[in-house]
Amino acid sequence: MRPVEERRGAAGGGGAVRDRAPGPPARVGAFVLRTLRNEGRTIFVDPVRRLLRRGPAGLLLAGVAVGGVIFFHALAQRPAGADVVRAVGGVQGDLPLWLALLRTPVSLYVPALDLPVWAGITQLFLAFALAENSLGRARTLAVAYATTLAGTLTARVMIMAGPDRWGFGLPPEAGQVLDTGPSAAVVGLFTYISVVRRAPVVFLLTGGSMVWESIAKPNLAGREHLVAVAAAIVLGLLHGRRRPAWLPDPRSLLRRPKRSGPAGPAGPGIVAAPDFGAPAAPSAAEMPSTWADGRVNMDI
Repeated sequence: MRPVEERRGAAGGGGAVRDRAPGPPARVGAFVLRTLRNEGRTIFVDPVRRLLRRGPAGLLLAGVAVGGVIFFHALAQRPAGADVVRAVGGVQGDLPLWLALLRTPVSLYVPALDLPVWAGITQLFLAFALAENSLGRARTLAVAYATTLAGTLTARVMIMAGPDRWGFGLPPEAGQVLDTGPSAAVVGLFTYISVVRRAPVVFLLTGGSMVWESIAKPNLAGREHLVAVAAAIVLGLLHGRRRPAWLPDPRSLLRRPKRSGPAGPAGPGIVAAPDFGAPAAPSAAEMPSTWADGRVNMDI
C-alpha cells in the first residue's frame, strides 16, 4: 500500500511531494545565527586562545591603559593634582598645535570630565585586550593613537571653519572645551577590528551607537567619535596592503636591534670587523698582467 503523499502526487499528475524549502524568516534567522557564530569565533574565541597561550603578557596594554586612567582620575581629585593633569594631558582646541600634539598621547589616559570613569574602564580594558591579542601591540598602539589624533585635529579644523560652514564648523567657544579621554581610541579599535575581521554586527553596533550619540547629544565628543570611526574604517581597508618604502614599519619600534657576534655575519648597517687571520689579497704587482714590455700579450 503506497503512502498517502505518493497517492496524492500521483492523483495530481506529479511525482512525490518534495520537502518545502525554508521561508524567508528561516533563512534570515539562519544567516544571523551563522554570522553571530563566525563573529564570536573571530572576535572573541581566537583572541582568548592566544591570551591563554601568552599568559598575563597578553594583557599588558590593557593593564597599562586601565592603570593610567585610574591613576589620573585619582590624581585629578585634588586641586593641585588637577592642575598637574591638565598641564600634562589636557588638550584643547585653542592650544598651539605643537603643544596639543605633545599632550595627545597622555590625554588617552586622562578621563573625560562629563563621563563616568568606572563605566568606561570595562570598555577600555576589553578593547585593548581584544586588540592586543588580535592585532599585536604595535598595531594596537598605532590604531589607538591614529584615531585619537584624527579626532583631535579634525576638531581644530571645525573650530577654524566657524559655526556657519555647512553645519560642519564649531563656535570658537568649543576651543576651550577639555578634549581628553580614551573613548575615541576605544571606538577606533572596535571599528578597526570589525573591518579587518569582517564582523558586520560589531561594526553596526559600534558605528550605529556613535551616530545615535551624535544625533541625541550633538557635542564635540560625538563628532570626534564619528571621525574616529571614519579613520578606523580607512585604516581597516588599508590593512594587508603593501607598505610604502618611505613609511617606517611601526613594529620596528618595539624590536631590539640585533647585534652579530664575533663569529657571526654582520647584520644590515653593521660593518664587519677585519679578519687579520685571513690571507692578504695579492698586490697589483703580483697580479698577472696582459701587458708586457709595451706589447699586448696575445699568448693563448
